[in-house]
Amino acid sequence: MKTYFSNNIKFLRKRKGFTQDEVAEYLGMKRPTLSGYENEVSQPTISALFSFSKFYSIAIDTLLNIEIQKLSELQLRQLERGEDVFIRGGKLRILATTINADNNENIELVNEKAKAGYATGFADPEFISQLPKFQLPFLSRQKKYRTFQLSGDSMLPIPEGAWVTGEYLQDWSNIISGQAYIIFTLDDGIVFKITENLIKEEGKLRLYSLNPLYEPYEVPVSEIKEVWKFTHYISAELPEPALPQDKLLKTVANLKNDMDKVKSKIFTQKGESGQS
Repeated sequence: MKTYFSNNIKFLRKRKGFTQDEVAEYLGMKRPTLSGYENEVSQPTISALFSFSKFYSIAIDTLLNIEIQKLSELQLRQLERGEDVFIRGGKLRILATTINADNNENIELVNEKAKAGYATGFADPEFISQLPKFQLPFLSRQKKYRTFQLSGDSMLPIPEGAWVTGEYLQDWSNIISGQAYIIFTLDDGIVFKITENLIKEEGKLRLYSLNPLYEPYEVPVSEIKEVWKFTHYISAELPEPALPQDKLLKTVANLKNDMDKVKSKIFTQKGESGQS
C-alpha cells in the first residue's frame, strides 16, 4: 500500500528550512538513516514514526496517508498550528482553493449560474480557479471563506439572490446547533439552513429553514461534501418586516384610522375658525 511518508517528511523539512543533519540530530538518528527514509530506501520503524509525528506536531495517519504538499497554504498553516484533525479523530478534507498575489486566500464567488458546475467541480482546482474572486479586509486572513448566491424563499426574510459568505469548516464536530451553515451535498446542491448537529448521536444533520412553510429534513453526514459557517450576507433588498401578516395589516389599519382622525380634527378646527 502506497504511503506519502517519504515525500511528506522531505517536504516538511525543506518548508521549515532544516538540513538533514539538524533533523537527524533532533530525532536521535544518523543522517544516512533519515536520508533512507526520505528517499524510500528504508521503511521507518514504529518508534521513528512517533518521533517524526512529535517533531512536526502532525499525526502519524496524516504523515502516511495525506499528500501534504498538495494542501492549500491555509491547510498547511492549520497543520503547523497543531490543528490536525486526525489527532482529534476527525477526517482531513482537502479543499480546492485559490490565493492572490500576496499569498492570501481569495473569496471565490459561486453565483446561481455556477451552482450546477459546482456539483462536479467543487474539488477541481481548475474549476475553482475560474470563479470570480475578491477580498474583504474585515475578514480574518487565517480563515477560508467562500460566497454563494441564495436561491428560493426558504430562508426568508433573507431575500432570494442575496450573497451569503461562509467560513470553511473542516471539523464538522464543531457545528453548533441553532446556528446557520451553508451545506453542500451532491443530491441537494448548495443549501443555506439553520443546523442541528446530530453527528455524534445519529451520524446526520437536521436542517431547518427560516421560512416556517418549509419542513425540516435530515442529511446523513456521509452525503455531505462541504460545510461553511455563516459569516454575513449582502443584498440590495431590504428584508420583509418581521411582523406576522395579520398583525402588520392591523397595524397599518390603526395608523390609517389615526390619520383620518387627525385630518378630521384639522378640518373641523379650520371650519370653526372660518365661521368666527
